[in-house]
Amino acid sequence: MSAVTGSDHAVICSAKPTQQTHSYSPDLMNPLLILAFLGAAVATPTDDDDKIVGGYTCEENSVPYQVSLNAGYHFCGGSLISDQWVVSAAHCYKSRIQVRLGEYNIDVLEGNEQFINSAKVIRHPNYNSWILDNDIMLIKLSSPAVLNARVATISLPRACAAPGTQCLISGWGNTLSSGTNYPELLQCLDAPILTQAQCEASYPGQITENMICAGFLEGGKDSCQGDSGGPVVCNGELQGIVSWGYGCAQKNKPGVYTKVCNFVDWIQSTIAANS
Repeated sequence: MSAVTGSDHAVICSAKPTQQTHSYSPDLMNPLLILAFLGAAVATPTDDDDKIVGGYTCEENSVPYQVSLNAGYHFCGGSLISDQWVVSAAHCYKSRIQVRLGEYNIDVLEGNEQFINSAKVIRHPNYNSWILDNDIMLIKLSSPAVLNARVATISLPRACAAPGTQCLISGWGNTLSSGTNYPELLQCLDAPILTQAQCEASYPGQITENMICAGFLEGGKDSCQGDSGGPVVCNGELQGIVSWGYGCAQKNKPGVYTKVCNFVDWIQSTIAANS
């Protein structure tokens, strides 16, 4: 990703009508949405916002690493990995981003929030916006966050998560697989990592080595629009970033996530070069 000041947004699932895909980017029009307006069925990742479908309201302060990326509105999620750095999806990129930490009800000022502007937004240099490969970016905060019970960091992975590992996905995205309902309170979903074979069978020819699938092949539970860029945390480590999928919570179309374990060296070297 290239270093830029500012920020953009992306979300996880979008409403999955037929073959429409979802991805999460606020500055670019979703190519899938354009094709959908033309009445075309597509098999390409798109940059729509995503939400949690079939999940539950998180307990307050239970996901203290979750952040909201804001540009006058919530457009993507992210994860705090140090007091001055946030990880999100590259498709959420915007030139100017306000990072909101300590949020729970995003429609109300609860008195515990920290609003910090971005100093740098750095997309992976090999990010491909068409296939959403290397869909990861770093945001440097203009000042360090104050860490406390409501604002805390999440660890980077020491190894890749095995298939079957149970993970927590969170966000303020759409909670309906058809229609829209954006929640005020942070939503959570418990979901397993799927095998690479299951992932590739769900999206033939579209899954790269930098992607993982998580969720339920039977459908009904998924991330969705507005969740993009948010965390997939397994055993206390950030293993995924909400990236893309076909609609939301559709049968045999699980959510696709950036495989964070492949990017630990890039994250660490980029932070060191920009500290």
